Amino acid sequence: MANFSKSTVPQFSVDVYQNEFLPEGGRDVSAIVTVTSTGGGTTGRQPLVPAGGGRAGVVIMVDCSGSMDYPATKMRGAREATAAAVDTLRDGTAFAVVAGTHVAKEVYPGNGGLAVADARTRAEAKESLRRLSAGGGTAIGTWLRLADRLLSTGGLTIRHGILLTDGRNEHESPEELRAALDACAGRFTCDARGVGTDWEVKEVTGIASALLGSADIVADPAALAADFTAMMEQAMGKGVADVALRLWTPVGVEIAYVKQVAPTVEDLTGRRTEAGPRAGDYPTGSWGDESRDYHVSVRVPQAAVGQEMLAARVSLIAPDPLGGDPKPLSQGLVRAVWTDDLAMSTSINPQVAHYTGQAELADVIQQGLDARKSGDHDGATAKLGRAVQLAAASGNADTAKLLSKVVDVVDAATGTVRLKAKVAEADEMTLETRSTKTVRVKR
Repeated sequence: MANFSKSTVPQFSVDVYQNEFLPEGGRDVSAIVTVTSTGGGTTGRQPLVPAGGGRAGVVIMVDCSGSMDYPATKMRGAREATAAAVDTLRDGTAFAVVAGTHVAKEVYPGNGGLAVADARTRAEAKESLRRLSAGGGTAIGTWLRLADRLLSTGGLTIRHGILLTDGRNEHESPEELRAALDACAGRFTCDARGVGTDWEVKEVTGIASALLGSADIVADPAALAADFTAMMEQAMGKGVADVALRLWTPVGVEIAYVKQVAPTVEDLTGRRTEAGPRAGDYPTGSWGDESRDYHVSVRVPQAAVGQEMLAARVSLIAPDPLGGDPKPLSQGLVRAVWTDDLAMSTSINPQVAHYTGQAELADVIQQGLDARKSGDHDGATAKLGRAVQLAAASGNADTAKLLSKVVDVVDAATGTVRLKAKVAEADEMTLETRSTKTVRVKR
């Protein structure tokens, strides 16, 4: 194992849930891989520091564009939320505050670097927030690039961003934002929040997705402080960064996809980086005390009844803080066994079935909302009806509640719904933003 202090860094375990039995000639193998980290002290009082040194760094990016003054409660809420996040910083954490408009400006400490959190610097940072005022445009890529430069100083082990915006990214092209995201990916994680209802959901969720963070809507600016406090508390609980899910497959095995399926759906297939012969790494970001589920699907060569093989080996990999080669923190095996027992080969593993449904739920919500926006009422009704059916079948009560604000549910079991004539914009945006949140399977 990598040389981490057991008292301060999460210990990882990997559990594999699958039906390994295939009919003669069967090729498709699916498994749910549950990764759990414990002992990191997410709710503890001290910073989590890997053996060999290093510390955490956080940059808070606050939208200060002109629209933040309409209504004025947004700018006031942003100041209060940033102050609450600063108060939540643990002593020793490196941090900075950035004001974002069509350009990015350092608010605190303002010297091209990061401050170290203690009573004095927290007080200074909160005092500096008085200077935040609304005016100018929105170019989020510049905010992210400045955060990246600040977080690249100081030999940080955990690098995290918190980004708040209230509007669309109108002062740079989509290509410029994508280039900034590509440049920052793998360098720091970032949670993104949209305040009010004038921002673009796909922009905010795209930022969080690219930088392995969370995305959410805060429709009421008065709720920002509580949300920022919770985000910062979670960031302070991270004990190890740059963890990768490494998938090794034997000769002849093809990888169909690798997806995170809990707590949210995130397709990692296209983010693979090669890690040696027949091995590839899929990024998972930073970890504290938590558990996540991943859906791994591979295609194996055909084989006869009675044969069996290792279809894939799944490992958790983290950098060695002392500079050595990364080593697996834990691993699990995905198997394939060919049988002529029809009951065994046709049984669907409950975890696989559940998360296949949750991934479909996320897809049909997006498709239904897109159809609704384009005026395709029949398509929207069909897709959102299927979403209601899936949410009910899987026990995803939170998503079912959000769907009920967009459609009138006639029969959840059959997915029979009617589109509501009038839907509050905040309700529609909340459903879209949270559509990828999943409920875990009951084991």
